[in-house]
Amino acid sequence: MNILADQSLQACNKTNRALSNDNIQQYLQQLNNWQLHCENHIQHINKKFMFKNYTQAMGFANQIANLSEQENHHPKICIEWGKASISWWTHTLNGLFVNDFIMAAKCDNIFSELNFSSKKK
Repeated sequence: MNILADQSLQACNKTNRALSNDNIQQYLQQLNNWQLHCENHIQHINKKFMFKNYTQAMGFANQIANLSEQENHHPKICIEWGKASISWWTHTLNGLFVNDFIMAAKCDNIFSELNFSSKKK
């Protein structure tokens, strides 16, 4: 289990600042194979999760959607046959915040708790 996954999300509004590159690298080191990506000049963290079929990928995505609703922090989710790609960033800040890394760690925990014979990428 990742320590980040045990943390609660922090309150965030427009007075907060997006994380510095140094902070981003520190948090990335605490995650399992999440990648830093820039889309439309906004930093995101992404990961592709692999499954045996579409139904497993959709089931995983639905669990992430439920968690996102509970936490009121929502990722970009792309589902394809045998994979689900998750992308986190904080919309309010147009960048990354600690909450994105906490939610990424929670995604990893959800994935590891599934009883699928699946592979991560």
